[in-house]
Amino acid sequence: MLSVWISLLLFCPAIVRTGNVLVVPVEGSHWVNMKIIVEELHSRGHTISVVQTIDSWYIKEHSPFYTAITVKSESGFDEGFITELIAKLLEIQRNGRSPWARFKLEMEQMEAASVMHIKGAQLVEHMFEDKQLMQSLKDAKFDMVLTDPVILAGVMLARHLDLPLVFNVRWTTHGEGHFSIAPSPLSYVPVPGLELSDKMSFSERVLNVCVYCFTKFHLSQYVVPHYEGLMQKYFSQDSFMSLFQRADLWLMRIDFVFEFPRPTMPNIKYMGGFQCKPAQPLPPHLEDFVQSSGEHGVIVMSLGTLIASLPQEISEEIAAAFAKLPQKVIWRHKGERPASLGNNTLLVGWMPQNDLLGHEKTKLFVAHGGTNGVQEAIYHGVPILGLPLIFDQHDNLFKIKFRGGSKILNIFTIDRESFRQGIEELLNEPSYRTNMEQLSRLSRDLPMKPLDYAIFWIEYVIRNKGAGHLRSESYNMPWYSYYSVDVILLLLGLLLIMILTFVVLVKNLCSCVCRRIKRKRD
Repeated sequence: MLSVWISLLLFCPAIVRTGNVLVVPVEGSHWVNMKIIVEELHSRGHTISVVQTIDSWYIKEHSPFYTAITVKSESGFDEGFITELIAKLLEIQRNGRSPWARFKLEMEQMEAASVMHIKGAQLVEHMFEDKQLMQSLKDAKFDMVLTDPVILAGVMLARHLDLPLVFNVRWTTHGEGHFSIAPSPLSYVPVPGLELSDKMSFSERVLNVCVYCFTKFHLSQYVVPHYEGLMQKYFSQDSFMSLFQRADLWLMRIDFVFEFPRPTMPNIKYMGGFQCKPAQPLPPHLEDFVQSSGEHGVIVMSLGTLIASLPQEISEEIAAAFAKLPQKVIWRHKGERPASLGNNTLLVGWMPQNDLLGHEKTKLFVAHGGTNGVQEAIYHGVPILGLPLIFDQHDNLFKIKFRGGSKILNIFTIDRESFRQGIEELLNEPSYRTNMEQLSRLSRDLPMKPLDYAIFWIEYVIRNKGAGHLRSESYNMPWYSYYSVDVILLLLGLLLIMILTFVVLVKNLCSCVCRRIKRKRD
């Protein structure tokens, strides 16, 4: 028996190799899914340290799963700032959907991003100048950094400490992650936010190219300038983009059941739906409420972690529409109780969303379109009535609508009748449920669970001290080399020389012939 255990230890090093992981997360819903990975790593014996700032609101200082490293600086992603920003964005949208309103919306988001990057750069500066903190991080001998690149702190910290870097990513500091690392032909790869598919008309392709150029302008004006001082001081040999592109692994929180097909890279690993799992029994009071729905079933409504409540007049219209339905409704709602609320509607401050979506009596999910909720709806095959509000929510819901599993309404123009009609269309038209169930089957038909897949690759980086062999060398190339501009100019130069040489030869030949003809005539 002893020899068997010795053999296992010798020939299965992956089983016993645990690591020391430094996690630099992002607040809000981003932490909700990062926490799942942290807890799973902890369950497998890894030691986890999580960086938090003094304005953290989701990331707790004390946890059984990790040790917190508190940095006495602001992240720029604090609750007050985000709440105020969302209120401004909602107010702009309430005032109309004209081109001017859209422009104001984009400008407000750019200005907010600029403020966040200023604070983000200050956070990095504070960390790097705190000699005691940096020494303690070096002494901890971390095996890798796991970070969400929506903020730059983890990216720069990994480079400064010379540690392998793994991203839990869909978005980076400067946009959707693929555009930073993978070839992205604009002829069939839509820029996020445009609600375009991979089948674009000519006019849509023109729009796609123009918006892509605008995002590049936004990056150069509203993001990069805030980090130029840090880049010159600490990373003079690197470009801004190369800090991202040198990451060992990109764990993408999507898959190609959700995303449109596009080029990818060897160090991009897809873990879409990693937070999804089979439904667990509901708390008794919720189970009783669900069972009381009878054959009509239940509608679940949630607008995510960042939207505490809607404007009261909108809540009243939604509540009145729910009151006319035969279904029971469970609504995550933290605002003032609507006066039009019916007896069939239960307001809750928190809900076990995954377990409710997986319940056999759940017929419909009314949602804002956050990635976590959309993935859970796909996993459980529940149609979505989309009420997108901000950020990537419109785009997420469009992808489900394109596949026939969702209907989208403008939350700022709906009334009780249009909202009720939208619900009834989804409930009465079988194709919505059929299409979502097909997406569910595709999302589950995998050789291993997405969370296990993600953990395997994190442990792969720990075991092998990085994954540089999967990383493209494009990050080391200047733009003119990446796009072969220098090669094209050389070939064009050679072609021009050949053409000029040919022209000179022909001219000289013609001149000689003309002289001979003239001599013969003379």
